Amino acid sequence: MAKIQYGNASYRIYGDLPTIGSHAPDISLVNTSLQNVSFASFMGVRKVLNIFISVDTSVCAKSVIEFDRLAGAADDVAMLMVSYDLPFAHKRFKGEHGLEHVIGLSAIRHDGFGENYGVRIIEGPYAGMFACAVIVLDENNTVVHREQIEDISKEPDYRAAFRALGIEIDE
Repeated sequence: MAKIQYGNASYRIYGDLPTIGSHAPDISLVNTSLQNVSFASFMGVRKVLNIFISVDTSVCAKSVIEFDRLAGAADDVAMLMVSYDLPFAHKRFKGEHGLEHVIGLSAIRHDGFGENYGVRIIEGPYAGMFACAVIVLDENNTVVHREQIEDISKEPDYRAAFRALGIEIDE
């Protein structure tokens, strides 16, 4: 069972991230138009899942903004930003920051995402929310990269996520 670090304490997470080479569990999440979406909405496209606590926390906000900036180098990749934030929060954040490439997705209607992806925090002040993680999928939804961000005050390794897609980026 994985753990995250928050301040001077660590907290348990339910399960583990999907393994490299495994088929990713399908998703059922809500977009900013309040529509349910699954991987069928992104057929044949590579995907970056940036999973985080909330767009209203500083490090998570930075990661969404940075993935949007870097996405210009990857026109055939769906940049899926996943949290328990309401779809309205994702839409507000995207508008406030002029983001063009990321797709905000909320887990508000669909239980199971946190358990299926091994990111549901099960204790502490963020219990029930998602631990920060990045999962990269190929066009067939096979996991090609995974990163569990143990210290939630740290940003993900953007370069490693894009390298898994065969894209070199300048940070």
